[in-house]
Amino acid sequence: MKKQHGFSLIELAIVLVIAGLLLAGVMRGQELIANAKVKSLASDFRNIPTYFYGYQDRFRVLPGDDHAAATHVAGTNASTNGQAQNGLIEGDWNSGTNTDESFLLWEHLRLAGLATGTTVLASPQYVPRNSEGGQLGVTSVAALTAVTAGAFNTAHAMCSDGILGRYAQQLDTMMDDGAGNTGVMRIVVNGTPGTGVATPAAATPYLVCMSF
Repeated sequence: MKKQHGFSLIELAIVLVIAGLLLAGVMRGQELIANAKVKSLASDFRNIPTYFYGYQDRFRVLPGDDHAAATHVAGTNASTNGQAQNGLIEGDWNSGTNTDESFLLWEHLRLAGLATGTTVLASPQYVPRNSEGGQLGVTSVAALTAVTAGAFNTAHAMCSDGILGRYAQQLDTMMDDGAGNTGVMRIVVNGTPGTGVATPAAATPYLVCMSF
């Protein structure tokens, strides 16, 4: 009868080392993916205010609030002219109404060559999306009901929804003070107005808004 031999300590040590290296590789890969997602989300919060002020610098009026948009950027939908031009973007940040300034803003930015995307108002691709599939939008702080009034002290804010808490927290740390209930960036539960969630739950999707 043959004698059964188990694994030697050296063999077990090699197996444990290999397993450790594989686990470390997987964790490092997940970290890299998370960082890439946060950087992509952060680019929206950096770029969109730049486009917004770029339009203002060029035409001395805000995109969406421009009642002479048909003159400034040829190709605007004639039926959507007549904006108030009061220096504020009217309408919900996620408006789907093609007469709201917050909706027309994207048409004006794109026709001006400042932002990319379709200018066909009825297109499903008209509404801009973040890398997580959530909607992007801009409105005046006065019209931003998603964040409790008085939380921001600037005229405008941009919002991005469908962002998991783990990414929202990193985003706030990268661009603000790291707390979702203070500063220029707020992390709120979409549909529940408030000042923000200090420490969002990692796997819960949130709405993130930043004043500018």
